[in-house]
Amino acid sequence: MWPGLVGKGPDSEPPIDLDTMLDLTAAANVDGARFDGVDLFLFDPHVGIDSDRETLKRLADRISARGFVVGSLVAPVWPPTGGGSAMGGDEDRKRFLTQVRKACAIAKTLRELGIRRYGVVRIDSAASPADWANDPAGNTKRIAETFREAGVIADDHGERLAAEGEICWGGMHSWKRMLELLEMVDRPGTIGFQADMAHTLLFTMGCNAPEDRILPEGYDWSDRGTLDRAIKTMTDALRPWTIDFHVAQNDATTKGSGSHDKTGRHCLPKDPGGKMDIVRVAGAWMRDEAGRPTRAFEHICWDGCMFPNATMMNPQTWNDVLAAMIAVRNAHGTD
Repeated sequence: MWPGLVGKGPDSEPPIDLDTMLDLTAAANVDGARFDGVDLFLFDPHVGIDSDRETLKRLADRISARGFVVGSLVAPVWPPTGGGSAMGGDEDRKRFLTQVRKACAIAKTLRELGIRRYGVVRIDSAASPADWANDPAGNTKRIAETFREAGVIADDHGERLAAEGEICWGGMHSWKRMLELLEMVDRPGTIGFQADMAHTLLFTMGCNAPEDRILPEGYDWSDRGTLDRAIKTMTDALRPWTIDFHVAQNDATTKGSGSHDKTGRHCLPKDPGGKMDIVRVAGAWMRDEAGRPTRAFEHICWDGCMFPNATMMNPQTWNDVLAAMIAVRNAHGTD
C-alpha cells in the first residue's frame, strides 16, 4: 500500500487514502485471478504507528471484507516519521528502536486477529550514504549494533526484520555493503534482506558506490549475457539472506519525489524502457544455485513507490502488475 504514501506530501502529490488503495487492489482481475493481500506502511494517513487494538481490529475488518490478508509491514524508522538514524546518537537510536517495537507490536496484534499469517517488518538504516561516508567502518558498526538490538525486539514479538538495501540508505547502498552489514549483524534467523528488483538492479550498476559496480562502464543493455552474470553475482551473495521479495521493473535510472531521497526508479511492468526480463530476474532471487525454489518467503509483493497518482488511479496499472506477478508465481512459485 505504500505507493499511496511514499514520495507524496506537501512538495509533491497528495497521498492516496488507504480505502482507495484497497479498492483499487480489489478491482484488479486477470483471467479470474486476483490479489491475495496487501503489505502495509505503518504511517498516517494509512495506519498510525500508535494504533490501539480496537483500531487495528477495525483495520483488519476493512481488509478482510475485501478478501485480503496482510503480509509485511513497513516500520516508520526515519526521522521525519518519528524515528531516528540507526547510526546516530543515543536519542536517534532510541527513536529508531521505539518505532521497531511499535511496528512489531502491531504485527503481532494483526497475527492474533487472524488477518496476518506471514511476512516481515521492513527496516533500513534511516541514514544517507553521504553521512555514512564520514566514517564508513564506525557507522556500519553502529548500524549493526542498532539492528541487533532491533532483532531482540523482533524475537520478543515473534517477528523477523527485513533490511531493504537501496542506494539511498547509508551502509546498505551497495550489494557489498549490504552483505557486510548483514554478516556483521549475524542474526540470520531474525534479520534478513528484503530484495526489490528495481533497487537491486542499481546495485549492479554501482550507483552511489562505483567501487562495487558489477556491470562494466558503458554497458550495452542489449547484452543479456553480461546482465545475467552480474545479477547472478549479486543474487548468489544476497539470496541466502533474502526473506522478503519485491517484484519490480527499472529503466536503469534513479528517482526521488516528495521527501523520499533519490533511489531506484520503479517502472510499470510493460514500460518499454524497462531493462529486466521480470520473470527471468525474479528467478535469480527465488531459486537457488541448483534451480530449486528457495521457499524463503510465502508471498511476493509489487513495489510501485513514487508512481504518479494518475498512474495509481488507472485500473490498467493494477491489472498489468497483477499479470506480471502471476507470471512470476507460475514460473517460480511452490504451490
